[in-house]
Amino acid sequence: MKIRSPLLALALATLPGPMGYLAASGGCTLDAMVVFDGSGSMSEVGFDIQDKPRIVDARDAVRRAMPQVTPYRDIGLIIYGPGPLGPCENIDLRFPPSPDAGHDIILDVDQLTPGGLTPLSASVARAAEVLGNSGAIVLVTDGNETCGGAPCTLGEKLFQTSRDLTVHVIGFKVQVDTFAWNSPEQKTYEEGKTVAKCLADRTGGKFVSTETVDELVAALQDTLGCPLIGGYQPPAQGPG
Repeated sequence: MKIRSPLLALALATLPGPMGYLAASGGCTLDAMVVFDGSGSMSEVGFDIQDKPRIVDARDAVRRAMPQVTPYRDIGLIIYGPGPLGPCENIDLRFPPSPDAGHDIILDVDQLTPGGLTPLSASVARAAEVLGNSGAIVLVTDGNETCGGAPCTLGEKLFQTSRDLTVHVIGFKVQVDTFAWNSPEQKTYEEGKTVAKCLADRTGGKFVSTETVDELVAALQDTLGCPLIGGYQPPAQGPG
């Protein structure tokens, strides 16, 4: 549960690492949605054929990161890709922001079977609706928009209409196809960068490129962690 005692929060804030950072605010004031890529490409490996499928490493990272962040912030989950509908139509709201949602997020990610394409723009738009245009969206994706969406256009719209909403994008073992057949903005975007980065650029969020489980864990902790309230900093250490 969220920390309600200011003294307890202050004491925990002196702890090293993400626990101290997360606890310093005594609980996040804004909710968050994780938008998780469950598309078919998550079952593939990266450039090194000896790697595990992306989904295996992503599950490992989710198991490690969620217990560090969900006690302090209400978090919901959308998974896109797999499902009974068309390849671009499966945008599954598993649940809205909820307290202590770590177990449910881990379970849903563990149980998904990757499939379908990548409607990441429509999925982020759905997450914004769930949040009521106020909060943080963390998109975890391994590549391009492949369902005709326009992340840059959506990012600009969210910036103009939802000033309290921030989209963070975590690219995990991204392989960018500049000539993706159904990603109209990718062709004119930054070379070698997924067009999903545009969502972060336009809304003031972070774009984090990750290749390893450790990097993905750190990115999840960073983007879902609570900003420090009142600029609190742990006491400086004296000499000696």
